[in-house]
Amino acid sequence: MAEAKPRRQRLDQPVQARSALPRPHYDPEAFGRLSERIARFLGTSRFLVYLTVFCAVWLTWNVLAPRNLQYDSHVSNFTLLTLILSLQASYAAPLILLAQNRQADRDRVSQEEDRAQNQRLQADVEYLTRELASLRLSLGEVATRDFLRDQLRDLTEEVVARTSEGAGAVLYDHESRLKREERERRAERKKRRGDKPETPGGKLSEPFAGEADAS
Repeated sequence: MAEAKPRRQRLDQPVQARSALPRPHYDPEAFGRLSERIARFLGTSRFLVYLTVFCAVWLTWNVLAPRNLQYDSHVSNFTLLTLILSLQASYAAPLILLAQNRQADRDRVSQEEDRAQNQRLQADVEYLTRELASLRLSLGEVATRDFLRDQLRDLTEEVVARTSEGAGAVLYDHESRLKREERERRAERKKRRGDKPETPGGKLSEPFAGEADAS
């Protein structure tokens, strides 16, 4: 029979410490769920009712039952009952603490996720705010419909005036000149109003320069 070769230790894995006594292996997650279930039951009114009924029956039996049937006599101050209640309390306290620690870990993870989500939402809001500001700036430089209409009207009147006075005429009639000057002054006023700094409380639904006067 061939001898078993000794197992070579790999250099990329840590060496496991060996102990003389075997250690019990258990699933921490399963034990934690069981402890939470027990701690949840200990904090209910049903457990208090069960414990009260148990103590009442125990005391009644060991006080009223015949002497030879009593297993925890009142003469010994109910030593066995005291031991049972102490054992129950000594196990209940660590189970409750374990359940609280697990709940604290879950709350910490939930808070970290909420904090990360709030940071993402804040970044999105800041990005949308910058985009809206850039859109408002770009729209302020776009020619409005009323401005284009005025320019086209001026060109049309100029062409009509030149045609009516002849090919070599340079001056327009007095009425057309007055209309054009009035439109230029109105456009200059609109431009000045449009160049005013925007107030902090301004809304995005404010009309462009030129549309308010036209309406």
